[in-house]
Amino acid sequence: MRRPYVLGLTGSIGMGKSTTARLFAEAGCAVWDADAAVHRLYAAGGAAVAPLRALRPEAIVAGAVSRPALKDWIATDPTAFDQIEAVVHPLVAEDRVRFLSAAESDIVVLDIPLLFETGRHGDMDAVIVVSAPPAVQRARVLARPGMTDAQFEAILARQIPDAEKRQRADYVIETTDMPTARSAVAAIIDQIRGQNA
Repeated sequence: MRRPYVLGLTGSIGMGKSTTARLFAEAGCAVWDADAAVHRLYAAGGAAVAPLRALRPEAIVAGAVSRPALKDWIATDPTAFDQIEAVVHPLVAEDRVRFLSAAESDIVVLDIPLLFETGRHGDMDAVIVVSAPPAVQRARVLARPGMTDAQFEAILARQIPDAEKRQRADYVIETTDMPTARSAVAAIIDQIRGQNA
């Protein structure tokens, strides 16, 4: 079987990326989720536990990485975020490589929230950006348990603006409603399969 066509799927927080990834999976594409990979790495026995324990013993609770403890560390130490990324990014990259080598679909979707920010977009055959109007984005994010305006703004500050992502994308999927998103996913799959037939 020839190498699968690799689509990078990205978008700012609250833009509908997880829903769009699910639509690709339902359409028969192999989907890898960077956030899910991090959850596996942080779980008890995960590959990130020991190196993060070495950096910050308090970040490990009941044998797993505690996200609240990481947040507390980031809030009090300006170097914490970079230290965490230096441990986690290579482990996530290894997980992604393993997934790609085992994928059996002709189209693979890599769901990577910070695709442009981490420079990974150059590894993709094409990049999809999911997008929604700012008011829709804000409402979705603030509906999440425990999310505050300040947290939302802090997350946005670390992400490339939506308008710039849209300009850099090969495809943009509007996620304001499910029929529009589903139809866009189907059109992209048909186009790629048509090009590679």
